[in-house]
Amino acid sequence: MQNRRTFIQTAAAAGLASTVTASPAGAAARYDQLGRSPHYHLPPVLKSKTGLKIVKIETFTQGATLSFVRITADDGSEGWGQLSTYDADLAAAVLHRKLAGVFLNEDPADLDALVDRAIEANYKYPWSFVCRALSGLDTAVWDWLGKREGKSVCELLGGKPRPFPVYGSSMSREIKPADEAARLKRLMDEKGYAAFKVRVGSVAGHDRDQWPGRTEELIPAVRKAVGDGVDLLADGNSCYTPPRAIEVGRLMEDNGYIHFEEPCPFWELEWTAETAKALTVPVAGGEQDNDLAQWRRMIAMNAVDIVQPDILYVGGVTRSLRVAAMALEKDMPCVPHSANLAMVTLFSLHVMGAILNAGPHVEFSIESTPWTDGLFSPALEVKEGKVMIPAEPGWGVTINPDWLAQAERQVSEL
Repeated sequence: MQNRRTFIQTAAAAGLASTVTASPAGAAARYDQLGRSPHYHLPPVLKSKTGLKIVKIETFTQGATLSFVRITADDGSEGWGQLSTYDADLAAAVLHRKLAGVFLNEDPADLDALVDRAIEANYKYPWSFVCRALSGLDTAVWDWLGKREGKSVCELLGGKPRPFPVYGSSMSREIKPADEAARLKRLMDEKGYAAFKVRVGSVAGHDRDQWPGRTEELIPAVRKAVGDGVDLLADGNSCYTPPRAIEVGRLMEDNGYIHFEEPCPFWELEWTAETAKALTVPVAGGEQDNDLAQWRRMIAMNAVDIVQPDILYVGGVTRSLRVAAMALEKDMPCVPHSANLAMVTLFSLHVMGAILNAGPHVEFSIESTPWTDGLFSPALEVKEGKVMIPAEPGWGVTINPDWLAQAERQVSEL
């Protein structure tokens, strides 16, 4: 069984984590007002201006599911990013109305300041759709920077493109425990997965299971099916009060699970902290959170043991790096949330390939999602339980031109 300490030591042994002694100073002294800890360092590419300006911002949207962003500089160079999935059409509207004016006529290399200006310019509209829109601009700028430097984003951040371990992430609560156990065993044999995540309880479930007894059956059934050599994780999706979360956590401990995600309603930090204190299985969370001040509180009070910013919910790579730096100061691993096979998993791979406190795996959905098939090339592929971090400049992929041709195009430009 892995407790918090052995989980972090496992990550460190893989060369993916770093032990840091926290500063004895108070929180106000350790963080500036923008949420940057002393361990947040600007990549060199953001330290010098390019002399270029963003002159055009485009979104390409298909329904509420997906929207891509293209920025163009005054020399004709381009960068591609993605808005958050789920009501992406609303995020695209917010981008053009509330954020495009912040980025137009600005040097892309001033990104660290631009993301803060975007938040402050919209302080009456916290946080969700402003951050979801900002993520599209931020990720497009990172692609632009990588292409300009001839490096992958992972390399810009100080990492090295390489095959990176992933965990097979189940999104289903409708599947019976025996069937879930069988399909994970099959994927382990076919794809070489050495880690999986399953769903327990029900979404915001007030302690209710998806159906009576499912969680108690599922947790040991999966362990029995895959054996002792596989890391197992479980996601509560804000289901439980602390007493019930602790009961479920104990069952996970008995079956050697290493990660209990969002056991309590994510907005109830004190409940999550109470649960984390009572358990030895590490508690993970934060995927829904996009306010860096809330992240600072969450980490300071040890509400979680593993931080899970979603790059497309929190506002992009730049703000995710700040969350990772806050966690690094408290010796916490970072495992970004990336629950679909659009570009969020690609972004997470690049970031996890570079940050010092990366956890041992990147989340990789095992569900069939036709809307992501052929979305970009080369596609992400699991081999021997790992996915290659692309080495080509920027994000290292090309978005399907046929998809773009069928999308609704909106433009903001000088």
